[in-house]
This record gives sequence, C-alpha cells and structure tokens, in this order.
Amino acid sequence: MKGIMKKSAPSLIIFFITLIFTFSNISAQGFLHRQDKKIVNGNGQEVLLKGIGLGGWLLQEGYMLHTSGFANAQWQIREKILDLVGETNTELFYQTYRNNYVRKADIDSIKKWGFNSIRLPFHYNLFATNTNPPAFLNLGFDIVDSLLNWCKQNQIYLILDMHAAPGGQSDEPISDYNPANPSLWESEQNKNLTVQIWRKIAEHYKDEVWIGGYDLLNEPKWNLPPNNQPLRDLYIRITDTIRAVDNNHLLFIEGNWFATDFNGLIPAWDDNMAYSFHKYWNGNTQSSIQYLVDLRNNTNRPLWLGETGENSNKWFNDCVRLMNTNNIGWAWWPHKKIESIAGPLSAYLVPSYQTLLNYWNGSAPRPTAVFAMNALMAQANQLLVENCVYHKDVIDALIRQPYTIETIPFAGNQVPGIVNATDYDLGQLLYAYNDTENENTGNGNWNNGYSYRNDGVDIQTCNDFTSNGFNIGWIETGEWLKYTINVSQSGLYDINLNIAAPNAGGKILLSLDGQSITNILDVPATGGWQNWQYLTVHDIYLPFGIHNFQTRFFFGGYNFSYMDFILTAVNVDEENDTPLSYSLQQNYPNPFNPITTINYSIIQSGNVELKIFDLLGRDLIKLVDGHMDAGKHAVNFDAKNLSSGVYYYTLKSGSFKSTKKMMLIK
Repeated sequence: MKGIMKKSAPSLIIFFITLIFTFSNISAQGFLHRQDKKIVNGNGQEVLLKGIGLGGWLLQEGYMLHTSGFANAQWQIREKILDLVGETNTELFYQTYRNNYVRKADIDSIKKWGFNSIRLPFHYNLFATNTNPPAFLNLGFDIVDSLLNWCKQNQIYLILDMHAAPGGQSDEPISDYNPANPSLWESEQNKNLTVQIWRKIAEHYKDEVWIGGYDLLNEPKWNLPPNNQPLRDLYIRITDTIRAVDNNHLLFIEGNWFATDFNGLIPAWDDNMAYSFHKYWNGNTQSSIQYLVDLRNNTNRPLWLGETGENSNKWFNDCVRLMNTNNIGWAWWPHKKIESIAGPLSAYLVPSYQTLLNYWNGSAPRPTAVFAMNALMAQANQLLVENCVYHKDVIDALIRQPYTIETIPFAGNQVPGIVNATDYDLGQLLYAYNDTENENTGNGNWNNGYSYRNDGVDIQTCNDFTSNGFNIGWIETGEWLKYTINVSQSGLYDINLNIAAPNAGGKILLSLDGQSITNILDVPATGGWQNWQYLTVHDIYLPFGIHNFQTRFFFGGYNFSYMDFILTAVNVDEENDTPLSYSLQQNYPNPFNPITTINYSIIQSGNVELKIFDLLGRDLIKLVDGHMDAGKHAVNFDAKNLSSGVYYYTLKSGSFKSTKKMMLIK
C-alpha cells in the first residue's frame, strides 16, 4: 500500500482504471457463448456441457411424488395438500420441501460425480403473480441466488429454464397447465408477463459468469399455426427484451412438441443462441438425431440436449456416446426422485406418506390434519441428500461407461462368504451382464422388477431374510452376470446357489476367468417364486486373488438370490482334470442369441486353433489361436456383429480336427 501511495495522482488513476478493466475482462472471459456451431468459454475453448436437471424441486410433477394417478400438475398436488392441512401448513410444507430438496450438499455431490453444469427448471410464480398488474416477487431470486453461490463454489455453470410459463406453454402437467385458465398462447397478458419475468432475470444476472445461459421455454407443446409463427414471435420478443439489458448470456431455444419440432425457428435471429432439443424413449442411432445435426449445420448455431433420461443405464451410456460422437452437450433428468432407480438419488417413501397416497387414490379413509402434516414433513425430510439412496450405477453409466468397456466391481464380493446375485459388476451390456430386455425405445419397461439397480437386469424385492433384500428374476435363456470376486484363501469350496422356482427345468453354468468350473446345473422345483433353497455344487477349486466369476442362465423360470462360498479344504492344489481324449462339444445354447459357449478338451499341451466360418467356408473369427495347456476349456462366443444364420466352428490341435454346426437366431 505504501508503494502505491508514492505514485503521482495521474499514475494512480491510470493504475486503478487498468486494474478495474483487467478484472472486468477476467470476468467477461468466463461467459459461455456461441462460436459458430460450438459453445465456448471466454478463452475460445469448447465446453461440452455434462449437466443434470434439478427437476421436481421448484416445479412438482406427479410421477416424481407418486401422485400421477390423481394429481399430475403442481396446482392439483397443492390442492390435495391444502384440503388436508390448510393454507398455513401447506406453505410450511412447501418451504421445507424446497429447503430440503436442493442444498449445498447436493451441488457438492453433483460436482463430485463429474458434472460441469446444472439446468434449473423453475415455475414463473416464484418471480411474479399472474395478476393485472403483476406483483414481482423476491422469492425466486433468493432461491436462485443461493443456488448460484453453491455453483460458483463448485465452478458449475447454472442454466435457468422457465419450466412453467404463465398459463402454461403446453397442455401437459409439466407446465402446470390448468385447462380452466387461458394458456400462454391464448392470453396476451400471459405472454407479456413471460417477457417481463425474463427481463427481470436478465437484469439481475447479466454480470454473473456462472450463469451458463437462459432456456427460454421448456417443451412448448401447442397446436400452433403452420410454421410455429407464434412461438418464433414470442422467442424474438423475449430475446429483444433480454438483449436490452444483457448481451452476455447464451439463449437456448426449444422447439415445439416437446422440443423436437424446429419448423419456423429458422433462420436464427440472435448471434448468441443455441437450439435445445429433448430426447426420450427412442433409439440411440445417428438417424434419430440427424435432422438436428442438419439444423446445426444449416444455422451455424450450437446444439444442446437440454433434457433426457428416464431409461436404463444401457440407454444412458449409448446416448452419451452418441452425443459425444456428434459433439453435443447434454443435461440429464433428474437428479432426485422418490423411490426410483433411474436417477442418482432416490428418497425413501415413508409409510405415513403412502397412507396419504392411499387416501388420495380412494383406497383409505381421510387422515386427520395432524397425521397428514406429519406425513408430509416426514417425506420432506427424506429428501435430504444424506437420507437418499445413492445409485452409483447411474453415475457410472453416464460418466465412465461411455468411454470404456472395462468393468469394475459393484461390491467387495469377498470369498469365502456370500456374494449377492444383484452385486454383479458395473459396466456395459455384454461386458458386465447380458439381459434380453435392456432399454425402453417405446416398448415399455427396461427392468421388470424396477428395484436396486437401473440396468436391464431384472431385480425385485426378496422375502428371504438371508439375502440383501433383492433377487434376480424374469431370467431368460442367454442372460448372464459377471462378478469380480476376491478370494482370500485358495482351496476347495462348496457353492450354495440360493434358488426359488415353481417348476423344474432351469439351468445354470458357473465359470471362473472364462473357464467353466461346473457342468450345466439343473435347477430344481422349490414350490414357488419365493420358496428358497440351495442348489449346491461341491469341491470347486478357487485360487487366491481377484477373479472374474460368471453365472450363465439357460432356460428361465426361476429366481436367483445369492451365492454362499463355503471353504471346505485348504492346502490343496487344483485337481488334475486332464481328459482322456480330444473332443469338441456342441455349443450351448444352440440356437443362440447372441452369446453361446463352446467347450473342448485336449489331452496334450500344444497349439490350438478354434475358428468360426460361414456357409461359404470364409473364415470369420478366430476364438483361440495359440498355446493351450492340456485339459478342459470353454470359450464364450459373442455373435452380436453377425446376422442370423447357420455357422460352423472347427477345432484343430495337433492331428485332431473336428467341426460342428451352430445356429444364430436374432
């Protein structure tokens, strides 16, 4: 400070002007903005948004609260609550609900999980009343200011999304539409208020670097005149109003019909805008988004997948890989719900809240106001992040799996001990597991049990008290699960498979590090889907260390809960199981889709070649080509890249040669 004071007055003025200008530039350099077809920061570096949506927080949706059978829109949900507990308690509940749903701990977690942005859906009524004239409110700014502060601390961009515009921009509950009142498109007052709210927001946040942009209208859905002219006109009004006070922030423009129809929204009308689309329940193919890529190319404006999710982990990582291939950022929906496996956090549904749901759907008597209020507050307390179940499989599917086929352990799986059937490895389909029904592309559920994990693997609650509370169900031929097990003691083991089956006929094959360690095991009838008993295999040698253990299912019709590995003998070497003759066995299953197992035996160590060829005799794949020890061997063949048809496989070892036929049916 003393050194500064020695400067002359003109020098001091120049110094402070330079200092202010420098800090202003540093601030301005952080704004996300459009550079041709990319979203970049102030240094011109491309930013691929990896975001998550805070759905259900500032705008309730019935399916998240399990009220969709009788109250889908927020105004309907609020009326149900108001009827039971009165105005004062209703306001107290909503205040607690908002305070608990998103806190700094949530934003810290989102950063830790690997996201760099957040999309905030908000209801207009947090910022203004829909009256003539409107009264503007501070509540919305107080909430967003706190959230923005947490985002700044974590260096996460916050994108503001008007999810419910005055009157509703769609005739769907997600916009809190009430058919008794005029929609956004049927009222000039509603349009004017929408524009005014965005003006207030832009004035308030114009200099905030960590505001990543403004998503002007979520999922418009209205039968507008040809070419969506009213939507374009409103967007331009909002844009002009924002630009009168804020030239810093990127604007995100969604198309009509759930952000899929961009007719009439070309050409672009602003230099700093991007088009935002939503994607649900369709295939992750290039053709599914090519019209959007064309939109980007034709307008020279960036694309952003502003909302997607509500599907299986397999669909999730396929979608992220598709977006990465096309250089498109994304925001997943949502970060938290009540009793759900399809997002990172799930809140426990408390029994007293279930009683309220039962009353509202007509299957229980009316509760007292005291009971109802206690139930609502108990459910609100379950929304605290520390009370939620964390679904690490969902985060793994979004953040790690799109970039690798490597599988990693889901649980410790210590042997000897119990390995729960549901604790198979984290990883992609056909690398960590195989399940026939594994995603929703418009044909229904992706997980029949809809419990515990969000892969295609069907998991349901289990009544066996010795289990972890869950079992694998709906088992079909060709499905399998891979586990990383940690064997702490080499030796012979008995393995008890906990099985329930109303009828006999199911089969299981166990393998270790790609080699079969059992014959195909017959599953006995136990008398019911939850009547549990052990299917035991004896004297299986397991060496010390980390190993891949696989359960392969044939002929379904049974449930599978856990495996209990019991050490029966130590200080033994793996038994010499050298066969008496060379052999090549028929693949199993056959026909197959798309994975089958080929077993073979050699009586002398040496070079082995096992290859697949087609009906024309063309070599397709070499499954084995190298030195193999004498013994029994098993190889898994994945034909996912082949078409249905008849194929042959040939084994050569020394003078031995054998060929067999297999059939692939997709």
